[in-house]
Amino acid sequence: MNPIERLRAQLERVAAELGAEGTAAQLERPRNPEHGDLATNLAMTLAGRLRRPPRLIADQILERLSLAEAGVAAAEVAGAGFINFRLAGGVVQGQLLHIVKADRDFGRAAAPTGQRWQVEFVSANPTGPLHVAHGRGAALGDAIASLLQWSGHEVEREFYVNDAGVQIGKLGESLDARWRELQGQSASIPDGGYHGSYVTELARQVDAEQHERLASLDADARVAFLKDWGVAALEREQDETLRAFGVRMDSYYPESRVYQEKLVETTLQELAARGLTYEGEGALWLRTTDFGDDKDRVLVKSDGTYTYFAPDIAYHRDKIGRGFDHGIDIWGADHHGYVPRMKAALAALGHPEFLTVEIVQMVRIVRGGEEVKMSKRAGDFVTLRELFEETGADVARYFFLMRRGDAQMLFDLDLALDHSEKNPVYKVQYAHARLASIFRKAGLDPAALEAQNADLTRLTLRVEQDLIKQLDRFPDVVTRAAEGRSPHLVCEYLEETSGMVNSWYHGGNPSRNPELAVLVGDPALRAARLVLARGIQVVLRNGLELLGLTAPDRMEREETA
Repeated sequence: MNPIERLRAQLERVAAELGAEGTAAQLERPRNPEHGDLATNLAMTLAGRLRRPPRLIADQILERLSLAEAGVAAAEVAGAGFINFRLAGGVVQGQLLHIVKADRDFGRAAAPTGQRWQVEFVSANPTGPLHVAHGRGAALGDAIASLLQWSGHEVEREFYVNDAGVQIGKLGESLDARWRELQGQSASIPDGGYHGSYVTELARQVDAEQHERLASLDADARVAFLKDWGVAALEREQDETLRAFGVRMDSYYPESRVYQEKLVETTLQELAARGLTYEGEGALWLRTTDFGDDKDRVLVKSDGTYTYFAPDIAYHRDKIGRGFDHGIDIWGADHHGYVPRMKAALAALGHPEFLTVEIVQMVRIVRGGEEVKMSKRAGDFVTLRELFEETGADVARYFFLMRRGDAQMLFDLDLALDHSEKNPVYKVQYAHARLASIFRKAGLDPAALEAQNADLTRLTLRVEQDLIKQLDRFPDVVTRAAEGRSPHLVCEYLEETSGMVNSWYHGGNPSRNPELAVLVGDPALRAARLVLARGIQVVLRNGLELLGLTAPDRMEREETA
């Protein structure tokens, strides 16, 4: 049991002794390190139940705690009734040993939760290449899935393929127009069709593969063939782009499956059986206002065709039928108004808590202070592949993740292409690479380091103590980021940690050579600092890999001014 768990157990024991059995004690790290290593608001939580002033309860808690057993050197009551704790030095150093021993498991939940989560993201129409907003959603969805896995949940990543509808037909017509142009015929892209040069590329490709077949088909059959061929080709391209970006989907779910398996019909039957649909103005409506929506919604139009809403409900109902306990959808900002009606529909089906929606705002690419608007290939937008082939996948992913998804984003290409520590992702990766360099210099395999043999009490510098405490925060950061679906918290933590690492091995070192701060002449101090270096390396690597980034052991470095 680590110090936090021991202290929490003691606090809950004392709460029971005071007459509040079953109370869960919360411990967090104060934002200001001067306030101590850990703090609890337990006294304020108990005040209403015990009908006593919080500060009086705080004093009573401290009287009953066995601080030494919990590894606490000192404790004090502050403010309205907070209790601040300072851990004993040996306890802090013992946490470093725990980090090194845990290695790749550090930051992960100790046991599975038994909860099944599905994260659906990207879900683009297979009518063109993925653009940068898709990339932001891909990075966010993948990182949220990873955070949930680190928290002990079973997670599936899914891409909902919108392979049905009017736009798919427009793709077939657009391809047909470009194919006919290749045959020397006069043709034009239909209204609402696709003009990017990628359509011409596809037309050339399909002509090379299927020229004789296409030439033998009548116009309608040719458009139908080109539609299916184009959808398949663009689905492959989108999957290849995501894989190159470091995202691997567990499943691709085609919208056409909803119709083939008659999921819309069975969903409408269930809603009708619950008395939640009615006819009006020749259409079929769902009583979404009964579940918090601002107006009822049409499911079947007066011409007998489904609205987009109907298959979407059927698809989400199928997610529940596949055994998922929770679903998270990553949607673009243009779908913000769609959230209440989808939640209302699932509440109508008896699952009001199933769905969480994360909104991703659009991305503006800027270079030299000017917005980059046009793509060489797509024409009217910048493709995801064009972006990360210029910046590198790690940089693009990190930049997408270092801000909240629902915040507007300016993607600064100049900063992304800067290979110095001004670039936040390089700052973190350089820190990891420097530590690897230290172990190479020492002729040691960091994974084989016998940390338990080192005298960690030699790590007495304030910066070393603060670093160990910072490393020990990593599991809490992962937990908070998972609960809030906020990967940017991990980015902030990694950058802060890297800054502290720089201060450690550059402090009092005029040559700015990291090895001189670690590979000192004193063998015992050297051994202890190598353990600290390994602990830092473990945390930086785990944090980067959690976000889907690499933790390089070697990097070319540009010095900052």
